[in-house]
Amino acid sequence: MLPRGSELVPKVGAIMSKRIIILGVAIIAAGGAGYMAMNMVAPPPAEAPQVAETKPAIELDEVLVASENLNTGSAIDGQLRWQEWPVSALSPDYITRSLRPNAVDELRGSVVRSTISQGEPIRPIKLLGPDQSFMSSILPSGKRAVATQIAADTSAGGFILPDDYVDVIMTTRPPDRAGSYVTETILKNIRVLAIDQTIREDEQGHLVQVGQTATLQLTPKQAEIITVAQQMADRLTLALRSVRDVDPNADDSGEADHLLTGGASGGAVTIIKSGKRSEVQTQ
Repeated sequence: MLPRGSELVPKVGAIMSKRIIILGVAIIAAGGAGYMAMNMVAPPPAEAPQVAETKPAIELDEVLVASENLNTGSAIDGQLRWQEWPVSALSPDYITRSLRPNAVDELRGSVVRSTISQGEPIRPIKLLGPDQSFMSSILPSGKRAVATQIAADTSAGGFILPDDYVDVIMTTRPPDRAGSYVTETILKNIRVLAIDQTIREDEQGHLVQVGQTATLQLTPKQAEIITVAQQMADRLTLALRSVRDVDPNADDSGEADHLLTGGASGGAVTIIKSGKRSEVQTQ
């Protein structure tokens, strides 16, 4: 018979083994719980920094442009400004600040040769220097500028302006027909280079704008015709043409040739005396 104490040894060993296992399981469980807790409170991964897209820089210069509409014949006096402009879109005849930084002052006093719209780049070809003749510069080769007196009430009510096209009508009173008038269109499709505009008061007290002298663009032969007509006519009238009827290349043949010396009358000389016309045959 074994001693009583020897029976307790296996029981104690078994109990200790169970406790060790339970303790190990508890440790493992605690470690797993701690790991999970750490993952739950960990900050989210930082986002990768975004690289900003860089656009290619556009090289700019400054171009001289009109700050308002500039009409033909107007003088430059501060109506210009600098405007940024892509270098790749520059025209060789633009005025740039990099090449002419003092252009605003240099062009002061110049005369506009051709209409310039607001914001349009200034080009030297559209300007005249203060010492240049405006009329001769806008006159095409082979043409003449002739100033013609017209009746103040026969210029289309003041609506005829430079660059319009007109017909010139001559009105005369035949000496053998008292109280009657004869009208004749002596020139057709004529460009108006300039027309004076004056303000007067009409019968109703309204101020109206009329012209009394028109400068016309003529061929040499047309200049001769209208010179004769001014001596003969009681009145010269300008008839405004529609833009649809304008033909800048119209031929002047056959226009009032009978007014010229040796014209269509077949070797006759036209003599004008006291406003009367007569023809003398020449050899």
